[in-house]
Amino acid sequence: MRKEFKRIVVIVAGVVFIVLGLAGLALPFLQGFLFLAIGLILLSISSPRFRAWAITHTARYPKTQATLEKIEKWILGIIGPVDEDDNSTPKA
Repeated sequence: MRKEFKRIVVIVAGVVFIVLGLAGLALPFLQGFLFLAIGLILLSISSPRFRAWAITHTARYPKTQATLEKIEKWILGIIGPVDEDDNSTPKA
């Protein structure tokens, strides 16, 4: 039950950051790209399908993929695992 709640909270936070990022693309006082990046990283942590999408789309850019994995490990170190299978390493 606790992992399901944590996963839902991470998904909701990811969606909120994406909405803020989309608003930030139109409003000059919000950093749209930063909020979009945070939202996408949170969603890739909580959703296996979105994680596979993120890995597929960053495979062309090794530095971006390495940065994404580094940030995901940092966030998982703070909040702990959120997947059902406790396997948070990417399968590339």
